[in-house]
Amino acid sequence: MTNNDILKKLRVALKFRDDDIVKILELVDFRISKSELGAFFRREDHPKYMECGDQILRNFLNGLVIHLRGPMPKKETIKKQEKPKSNYKEQKKSN
Repeated sequence: MTNNDILKKLRVALKFRDDDIVKILELVDFRISKSELGAFFRREDHPKYMECGDQILRNFLNGLVIHLRGPMPKKETIKKQEKPKSNYKEQKKSN
């Protein structure tokens, strides 16, 4: 299965249009035009057909994660949310 096939199957399964895919790629700062994207969905014998490279598919998948889950919280936010670590020995003494 080629990268083009994977991209086509994901587009159909998730009911995405070309605009949606372009926006998802922009989430990971990867710019592509709708006409360039359309070349990936053409038949292999079409003169304007292009193979989808690993970089494009990888960026699409990374953008899809951001699209579905939302952006990752900043590291500072994560540190503030962590609970202070308690010492196991102190817990054992109090019991």
